[in-house]
Amino acid sequence: MPTTTESFRPRSIIEKRFDATARGCLLLSIVAAAGGMFGFLLVWGGMVAPGWVVSAIFLSAALVIAVIRASVRRRLDRAAGASPPRRRSGWWAALVVVTVVCTGFLGLGDIAFEARYTVLQPSGPGFCQAVVREDSFLFAGGGELYAVGLGGIGRSVSTWTADDGYRPIDSGTYEFKWTDEGALLMVRGNGHDPVWPVFHDFDCR
Repeated sequence: MPTTTESFRPRSIIEKRFDATARGCLLLSIVAAAGGMFGFLLVWGGMVAPGWVVSAIFLSAALVIAVIRASVRRRLDRAAGASPPRRRSGWWAALVVVTVVCTGFLGLGDIAFEARYTVLQPSGPGFCQAVVREDSFLFAGGGELYAVGLGGIGRSVSTWTADDGYRPIDSGTYEFKWTDEGALLMVRGNGHDPVWPVFHDFDCR
């Protein structure tokens, strides 16, 4: 029987750059999702980006670049009269699925619990800032204090619980200041809905 040989075209520099960029965005998306699961977030001035938001941005960029790269590949193959090679991309699909699940899980948590992020004022010395995350669900609520340092990376340092979904930061029943030892936050209830513990602090150093 006659045999046919398929001609394959080597990848161009443009395709290689598309591949590298897409993989880089996917890697950053995975790192951001992992950071979000371990209680990290990013802060730019007065804007807060939880880990799942950063992960979703890089994941979307990776998928868009992958689609553009595939379109460029098909056009170049048609122009060169070459047959596109069939490559297994199971690892790519697996990483995308895992990242989507982790990002979606974190995002769903913020949406379901109506989480709100607030950058406390004033800012601290150097690059120090304080951010609070408040959430509520049914008859329970809670808050989380983040210490933000160089690079705008915030880490969780303290948490509290509030009765009946009360939000002391949104309601203004709190005091915040910087001392020689760092940030000091005091949260209070409204007389009917207690908040505990009351005192929270951290040192940026």
